[in-house]
Amino acid sequence: MEVTRLSKRNHYEEIAEQLKRLIIEGKLKVGDKLPSTKEMSEQFGVGRSTMREALSALKAMGYIEIKQGGGCTVISSSPAEVELPELQSLRMNRETLLELLEARQSLEVSNAAIAAVKATDDDLAALHRIMQEMKASVGNDSEGERTDVLFHAALANATHNSILVRMFDSIVSQLEMTIREIRRVEIYANRSVAERLYLEHLAIYEAVSSRNADMAGERMKQHLEHVVSNLMKHL
Repeated sequence: MEVTRLSKRNHYEEIAEQLKRLIIEGKLKVGDKLPSTKEMSEQFGVGRSTMREALSALKAMGYIEIKQGGGCTVISSSPAEVELPELQSLRMNRETLLELLEARQSLEVSNAAIAAVKATDDDLAALHRIMQEMKASVGNDSEGERTDVLFHAALANATHNSILVRMFDSIVSQLEMTIREIRRVEIYANRSVAERLYLEHLAIYEAVSSRNADMAGERMKQHLEHVVSNLMKHL
């Protein structure tokens, strides 16, 4: 497979673009298996995490399938034919989704900061249990979705503010759908992505449990900004 080796300043998008061109031009055909992540990392001169992000982007665009264990197969040279229904749904409701994410950030940054001050020992124990379940669910999409929503609901409860809890409850059904769609677009089946997002939730939990309100709010803000920035690549 002929590729252009990248310099350190290049990003995973350039790798995805090179591979996409090879598929569109027929140099990689439907049914072809890509080299291993290790081999492609060496060919492009990048780390494996960067290579995995490029492959995740190609999967989100509908060009390849990533199987458990990391094997990648070309499934289409015309991605419009196989575009994920989750992407179509997100694009159709782009304005509503952006408003939801904006409201979510405003609410949940406050929730994290307030929880850091008002959480009881029982609240912290509940959050700790959820973090253990989240860690065990890395690589399991449905469990990852469930524990993600549980974590944010537990933070809302830990504010001990009935208005904030009701506000969270009022958007939770839409939030569950959004988290599910974002997870699928972001290819959480890719273990490195799932692990990174687990660590973001862990950082929020640690700030709350250490009673650092400013840090808890900032870590929640960073987490949600990361979610939005990755989602915007696909909208």
